[in-house]
Amino acid sequence: MLTEGIDFIPIGIIHSELDRKDASPIQSARSDIEATVEVFPQYQEGLSGVEGFSHIFLFYVFNQTDQKVKLRVKPFLDDQLHGLFATRFPVRPNPLGFSIVRLIGIKENRLYVRGADILDGTSLLDIKPYIPDFDVFKADKLGWYQNRKYK
Repeated sequence: MLTEGIDFIPIGIIHSELDRKDASPIQSARSDIEATVEVFPQYQEGLSGVEGFSHIFLFYVFNQTDQKVKLRVKPFLDDQLHGLFATRFPVRPNPLGFSIVRLIGIKENRLYVRGADILDGTSLLDIKPYIPDFDVFKADKLGWYQNRKYK
């Protein structure tokens, strides 16, 4: 069982107008903010073909997590406590985040995206194409979100 020694190497950095976590949209689907994803030159070749996709997943490290991890949290759209892993609350044991964004352009090692909910200066870990045949599921259970307090 692997319990230590997991290392990630950033492949780039995300540039956005968002400089405070309290000003960030709660999810990329609720954002029209544009951002630039700078992929480090040694990974630029890996972008070949990305322009053929309308949306991409960005995987990154939360860069402003100064709170202590709690296993029961109040998510942004509810006033009740829920288990951390039943939420998308950003303060987690491993500060990993992901967003699905619209790819609006690419030039050399820079991707121009819309739908950013990511803070400026965030380290990029990976990019994957969004493919509806693989990434869309009909959900028949929505947990606490179905009866959330805030719509």
